Amino acid sequence: MRKKIILTGDRPTGPLHLGHYAGSLVSRIKLQEDHQQFVMLADTQALTDNAENPEKVRANILEVALDYL
Repeated sequence: MRKKIILTGDRPTGPLHLGHYAGSLVSRIKLQEDHQQFVMLADTQALTDNAENPEKVRANILEVALDYL
């Protein structure tokens, strides 16, 4: 049987923290057993809150990507 596919993501507004872990990462870990997951970093959405400082968004993208790895 084919695994169902999940697309989820995070806004890279800063490094991952305990709230991310309790709020979504625990669920994602459980779901990966029965689902194929794709995770995106929604940098365009983060720019809506940080349009005056795109370098902050760039740095946060790298930070969150490293946290996931």
